Amino acid sequence: MGNYRWSVNARMRTLPDYLADGLDIIFVGLNPGLYSVQVGHYFATPRNRFWTAINRSGLLAEPACADQDHRLLQQGIGLTDVVKRPARGASELRAADFRRWAPILKEKLERHRPRIVCFHGTTAYRGYMKHAEDRAGRPGLGVQPVAIGSSLVFVTPNPSPANAAWSLADLVEWYRRLAALRDGTNGP
Repeated sequence: MGNYRWSVNARMRTLPDYLADGLDIIFVGLNPGLYSVQVGHYFATPRNRFWTAINRSGLLAEPACADQDHRLLQQGIGLTDVVKRPARGASELRAADFRRWAPILKEKLERHRPRIVCFHGTTAYRGYMKHAEDRAGRPGLGVQPVAIGSSLVFVTPNPSPANAAWSLADLVEWYRRLAALRDGTNGP
């Protein structure tokens, strides 16, 4: 159902994409962290709040954790990144990374056609838009006015521990809003 192999080239190992056609949601992170790549799982840094927040939000039918990331496909959820180059943090990413990877992400999203594409953070979404859609701007959180193919676009705060501006309770609330959008209990 998904690609479970490491993406490898002459210089880089990264996390695999967990994608399939017709998923409810594909989560798009900014880029894989070095620790996550080392252990081979998304959001694996113990201080990252993704798994705690998503489990508390009601978005998942069954709780999950980093070492079960590939099982999200069974719940209609995929995982990928805007930039597949691992880095210690966002400050290590360059415009060239977005120019290279954002068009590749666009092609993946248009091919798999999820109902909702959810970017983790405005930095990830802005980098994607500037280099894949040729649009600039200052996106906010929540439903975006521009679709990717037939997919709605939703932006949540980045759950990284470096993003201290948002509490765990805030993240839970944003994932609840995403669940409501998926379940049709609120409008776009």
